[in-house]
Amino acid sequence: MEWIIQIGLLVIGFVMLVKGADYFVDGAAGIAAKFGIPQLVIGLTIVAFGTSAPEAAVSLTAAFKGSAEITIGNVVGSNILNILIILGLTALIVPLHVKKSTVFFEMPYVIIVSILLAVLGLPDGVVGFGDGVLLWACMILFLLYLLKLAKEGEEQEEAGEERKPWVLPFMVFGGLAVVIFGSHITVDSATAMAKMLHVDERIIGLTIVALGTSLPELVTSVTAGIKGNADIAVGNIVGSNIFNILFVVGTTALITPVEYAGSFLPDSLACIGAAILLWGFALWGRVLTRIGGVIMLLCYGAYLAYLL
Repeated sequence: MEWIIQIGLLVIGFVMLVKGADYFVDGAAGIAAKFGIPQLVIGLTIVAFGTSAPEAAVSLTAAFKGSAEITIGNVVGSNILNILIILGLTALIVPLHVKKSTVFFEMPYVIIVSILLAVLGLPDGVVGFGDGVLLWACMILFLLYLLKLAKEGEEQEEAGEERKPWVLPFMVFGGLAVVIFGSHITVDSATAMAKMLHVDERIIGLTIVALGTSLPELVTSVTAGIKGNADIAVGNIVGSNIFNILFVVGTTALITPVEYAGSFLPDSLACIGAAILLWGFALWGRVLTRIGGVIMLLCYGAYLAYLL
């Protein structure tokens, strides 16, 4: 009976994610068009921060409950999933053109902060208060860059269905609320099923919890790609990975020390490798093709085989 309840909750969570992300993307793209904000900036800020909210909620809760392996596993696992699965699937559906600034600043920045997290955590096995301050300093640097990007952005042409300006914020925040709530239902039900099977906590964090908290990014990016908003699709993932490391881990470390077990070394290398792989594909003609998507999905398959 418990299995049936958990499967039912999982389905409800998926439905909420799909519908919430649909409204969220439409609202975010509408704001970009109405106010002349580049879609890339919307993707790197509102969408990225919004879809990172589940990671933040889960990681902070896990840290306070003493489940440090879920905290780090959630962030590292989500970042691997974001690139290899989410952008891989999105590129398989529709090729994604990548902005020059994304190729030459944002993607290298993801690589740098991924390496930084491993360097801070692996030597002494903990991400402490001082590390949290450093991560937040890098976060502020990124936000200043986004501010500069927004000021230099060109006016966007209005496209798609015409909506009243006051409706757009409701679409964004309403859609985001549904996405976050749906992700929590999904994570809780998936974790409950994993525990019934007596799966190790590290594996839960790197796979099921990471997949659950990455579902908003998955649905949002695929929806944005299908709707022709490639900047939101790519910016969502790049921005989300940066937020996951700098905001989620940084904020958690400021509140309580976060254990970074040595067993996470292969996963940290996979996280860095995924970011480098994405950058390599983006450098090749500034487009993420279907072939690139297939290769990224195969790489995740290899990583999953290693985990299991």
